[in-house]
Order: sequence, then C-alpha cells, then structure tokens
Amino acid sequence: MPTTGVGTKEKKSTLAEQLAAFVVRMRFEDISKDARQQLKIHILDSIGCAIGALEGSPVKALHAQLDEFGGKPLSSLIGGGKSAPHLAAFYNSALERYLDFMDSYIAKHETCHPADNVMSVLAASEYGKKSGKDFLTAVAVAYQVQCRLSAVAPVRPKGFDHTTQGAYAVAAGVAKVLGLDQVAVANAVAISGASYVGLRVTRSGNLSNWKGLAYPNMAYGATSAAFLAMRGVTGPLEVFEGKGGLMDAITGTFELDWAHEDLEVVLKTNIKKYNAEFHAQTAMEAALELHSAQQVKPAEIKAISVDIFDVAYNIIGGGNDGNKQHVQTKEEADHSLPYMIAVALIDGAVTPAQYEPNRILKQDVQDLLRKVIIRPDKSMSERFPAEMPCHIQIELNDGKKLSIEKHDYEGFYTRPMPWDKVVAKFNSLASPYTNEAQRAAIVEAVAQLEIHDIARLTNVLNVSFGKASAHA
Repeated sequence: MPTTGVGTKEKKSTLAEQLAAFVVRMRFEDISKDARQQLKIHILDSIGCAIGALEGSPVKALHAQLDEFGGKPLSSLIGGGKSAPHLAAFYNSALERYLDFMDSYIAKHETCHPADNVMSVLAASEYGKKSGKDFLTAVAVAYQVQCRLSAVAPVRPKGFDHTTQGAYAVAAGVAKVLGLDQVAVANAVAISGASYVGLRVTRSGNLSNWKGLAYPNMAYGATSAAFLAMRGVTGPLEVFEGKGGLMDAITGTFELDWAHEDLEVVLKTNIKKYNAEFHAQTAMEAALELHSAQQVKPAEIKAISVDIFDVAYNIIGGGNDGNKQHVQTKEEADHSLPYMIAVALIDGAVTPAQYEPNRILKQDVQDLLRKVIIRPDKSMSERFPAEMPCHIQIELNDGKKLSIEKHDYEGFYTRPMPWDKVVAKFNSLASPYTNEAQRAAIVEAVAQLEIHDIARLTNVLNVSFGKASAHA
C-alpha cells in the first residue's frame, strides 16, 4: 500500500492482507495433478461421511431448526431441500462431521480436519453458480490455510480448539470461490478470525454433542463473514499481530510467508480407514490384525497394554483430556482408545455400527475396555508426526502374550488410500440411504469436477436420501 508525501515510508501490509493476496493469486493451474486427485478423494470421502450421518440425532435437531426458522433456498442441503448459503454450510458441515470419520492433518502440536471446510465452499459455490474448477481451487485454498496455520500456530497447548484456525480457512475458501478482491478477502478472514475462537473443553472431559457441531457452527459464522465482506463490511486487519490479536492472546509470534505458499498441503493430509479418532488409526489397524490372526475370546483376556505416542495418549488415552474408561455415549466412545481397542477385538470392525447406543453399553465391551491400559512412549512420541506408532500386547489368562507393533496405517499420507478404496468406503457409508444409481452419479460427479459446473454435483446431492432410497 504506497503512501504519498516526502519522507513517508510504505506501509507494511498486515498478515491478513498478505493471506488475502495469496488467496486471490491462487489459480486452478497452481494445483498439481497429484494434488487435484487427492482433493477429489477427500471431497468424495467427506460426502460419504455426510450421507452416512443422515440419521444422527444432533443433525436431525439442526434440520428441525432450519425447517422452523427457514432460509432463502439458494444452496442445497444434502438429502434434499435448500436454504441460505450460511445455513447450508452449517447443516452440511454437521453431517460431514457427525460420524467423526473425516480426514485429518497432523502437526507436532495440532491436529485438524480440513474436510470440515468443504461444505461451506460447496454452499458458496452453488450460490455463485461456479465451476468445478473454482470449487476445487477454493477447497485447496481452505486446506492450505488451515493446515499451515495448524503447523506454525498451534492453539491446543493453550487450551483452545482447532476451530480457531478453521475460522481463517473457511472465510478464505468461501471468499475465494465468491471471487472477492484482496481487500474483501482480508476483511473476511479478519472478521471471522476475530470472532470464532473455540475452547478446548469441547473435546475434553465428558464429551457432548457439541464436539460434532462446534466446527459447523464456526463454519456458519465464517461463511456469513465472507458474505458480509462481499458487501463492504470491514474487519480488524491486525487480527494476527495486533494488540489482543491471535499472536498476542494465544499463539505467540509465528512466521508464515504467504508469498511462497502453494496448494499442495493436501498431499500431507490423511484419510481415516476406521471410524475412530484420527490418532487411533494405527492402533485400530493393529488391533484388527490381532483379531483376525488370533480370534481371541474376550473372556480369555487378562489385560491389554497399548504403548503409543503422547498426543494420542493425551487426547484419547486418559492423559490431558481426562478419563477414557467412562464411556456411555457416541461422543465419548469415538474419543476413547480403550473402548475402540476393546470393540475392535470383540467385533472385528470399527464402523458406525460400533457407536450405536446399545453396542456401546453392552457388557462385553464395557468389561473389556476396563482391562485396557494406555501408556505414552517417549521414543514413539519423538517419531510423531512423521509416524503414528503403537505397540499392543494382549496378556491371556493362561499367561500367553500376543503382541503387534505398527508405525502407520493405510490412509496415512505416507501410505495413501487409493481412489477405489475411498469409493468403497463411500459406498459403505452411503449405501443405507442411497441406491446404486445415486451413488454412481455422486462418484462420477466428483471424479469429473474439473469438467463441469458445480451444479452437476449439487444436483445429485439435493435429492431425497433415506432408508427407502436405498431399496428404490
């Protein structure tokens, strides 16, 4: 921003303005072929997670609220109906998040789920009658913003939630797909970033429905922020470095040179293979391999010990986020490593069925989860996040010991899950609510995103899905 007058200096742009310049500069052509394919994989995965959650009770409550309060029908709701773009972002994001089966990105001190941004960008894309290329580019921007901020500016150590960085990502992605100029983009991320600072209590202690609704609620506000900026509303541009800004209040000083950022971070993100909290994925693969090879009966087990990296211990193993052996609800179960290990060893599966209330409360898994001991391992902690190592040992009543050790799982960015397996996961999640033709149409629309307008995808999502549809 040049200034005039003798002796004056050029005003240095704020970090929000530098971020906005990055958002405006990025083009579809800046995304590599590999990253484009991964974006489509993650988008299909997020849609499968959303369709698989249509019967979730918090999602039904949100739908009832939308029905009562209304919203101008401009953007599609997955499963039928339309609403205002910011409300569609809220509802569809709640669907995508409810099963806790979406993708993840890990840094040393922060984990986020960048697919949480997809539905906001989708709603805005439909509103703006954009192309599939526009949609893919904006999703790539949102991924880059959230993941890079998570890496250099973690908030979890200070007691804040990863929705905090997400507020910048959603606003950036929505502003990008709306085609806002640099000034408006900067205001969008400033409004959103200053307004949506979540507390970590959402994911600690006795977990509630809000665990699955906190990010969608933020996405609702961040999407609205971008639309307000589109209409000329301004925000605090020193949201990062100013007095009381993100650095001053939470993260401390950090550096992020947006002039040299690209759109390739999706290549470092991960797909969940199992319906379990992300840091449990390797442990789930290990437990299921033990189950398949040994067929041990729960009554034969004396004790189970799990050695794992410290982040997993603190979030799902009984460390910083509290006791994980009191499990009564879905929200507690999918964030309890003892429960997930126990149910994997009994059922030989970790899918949405393992989080049904009658499964969670069944005595066999309640008894076995209390035999699971989780321990943080220093050497494994040092290998994280380049690896997600774990060691599981089962001690039987007769003294025999069974063990397995793994350092990653299929779906980790070092061992990516291929398109056909993600399609299989999508079909598994969507099949209770869709028929074969509906699923094929969705898969094709995602596979050909760069060829068609976004309406091709939203049209096949804005249909009545339900148990009856699966048998039509």
